[in-house]
Amino acid sequence: MTETISPDYLVIGAGAMGMAFVDTLISDKDATVAIVDRYSRPGVHWTLAYPFVALHQPSDVYGVNSRQLGDEKIVGYNKGLAEVATGDEIVAYYTKVLNTTLLPSGRVTYYPLHNYTGDGEFQSIATGKMFSVGPSTRIVDSTYVKVTVPSMSPPLYEVSENANLVTPNALATLKRPYGAYTIIGAGKTAVDSCSWLLAQNIDPKDISWIMPRDSWFIERAILQPPEATPNPEQLLEEKTNAIMGSKTSQEMFHRMEQLGHAHRLDKRIEPTMFRHAIVTKAEFKEMKKVKNIIRQGRVKRVDPDKVTLEKGTYTPVPDTLFIDCTAPGLGNVPPVPVFNSRNITIQNIKFFQPTFSAALIGHVEASFDEENLKNTLCDPFPYTREPADYPTTLLASMKNRLKWMEEPKVSEWCAKSRLDFPVMGPPPRDPEKAAAFNASIEQQIRGLCDHFERMAKNDAASVA
Repeated sequence: MTETISPDYLVIGAGAMGMAFVDTLISDKDATVAIVDRYSRPGVHWTLAYPFVALHQPSDVYGVNSRQLGDEKIVGYNKGLAEVATGDEIVAYYTKVLNTTLLPSGRVTYYPLHNYTGDGEFQSIATGKMFSVGPSTRIVDSTYVKVTVPSMSPPLYEVSENANLVTPNALATLKRPYGAYTIIGAGKTAVDSCSWLLAQNIDPKDISWIMPRDSWFIERAILQPPEATPNPEQLLEEKTNAIMGSKTSQEMFHRMEQLGHAHRLDKRIEPTMFRHAIVTKAEFKEMKKVKNIIRQGRVKRVDPDKVTLEKGTYTPVPDTLFIDCTAPGLGNVPPVPVFNSRNITIQNIKFFQPTFSAALIGHVEASFDEENLKNTLCDPFPYTREPADYPTTLLASMKNRLKWMEEPKVSEWCAKSRLDFPVMGPPPRDPEKAAAFNASIEQQIRGLCDHFERMAKNDAASVA
């Protein structure tokens, strides 16, 4: 028998984006919400990530709008920079958000360990009981971008049953030393695993790194709030000059590298991947201690005594532990309209700020009725995958920002949101100075948009 419930909104997924959406929605609107989640506690991929995972971006601009994340402590490679929360902190944070903000509102119901089966229906994993929502309930999909960490799915290559292959999660519970260690993958998870192995005093000579393709990494020091940046005006000028002085994305990355704003492992190799992985100089210096980098394409099969790759084979040391870091992280899904009749599909609408994006979508849903206007204000775009995606993604994000600046309700909300990252700092309190400040920012953004459009055309022409 199916039980019918009638909340105003059914939100699929209690992850970072789903929680940020609900938090803002119930703050800005007298709405009822049912959250259905297939996991037993909020946080989704954070609950399954490796124990030594941490945020890429400052804690100050992550989470939900109503609650600060973190307590401003600075440790490890992040010394001297704004705090980045650990995975454990983030899971605890979302549990607090649920239990001290959302559920006490009396307008949010939480259904953990329930699978959404489609068409407004979901089922308990524990009991099999079915639920459905009425036709007036809006359905919000916060899982569309499909964030995936290695522990969530098997690798896409064959693995011999005799090979010692684990996800990074298993590193924290090692039972013995191995003959050597081989990292598979080229993204931030691989970087984190490499850093963890080195932190355990494993000799860099005993670490190999299978890197299907090289990546650009962004320096964390350039992505700090203005108040945490020693010289924000100089940094902004450097960023702007690197962009405006470049005709292509390749040239822009090279200029950023010269300024210390971007990194690559080997300056002789032009990276073909960019997933906006963020590292510190100290972290990157450690990574460079690993010299045995295998660049022969993607892995096809792992055997104890041989790794078969697209462009050859690699012979590992006997008793090697292989560490699979190949999960895609953020999914490569095409953008769809955020608002479509009764359906809301949460996606990225500001560059590399997923929780701000979800919260702003919640604010727009609570503040406006006309669907075309809401979609105009919330124009989604995919995450970056290649270096040439950087200017086009920044362009889409900046165009959205211009629309928000022109809409008073949204502009006011952004100015007060703790999740927004104002790289120029807050506007002056004086109304006249604030107006001049905002006009100057708008002019700069329009200039950058024009330049990114030219850069994207130049990138396309160079590929052709």
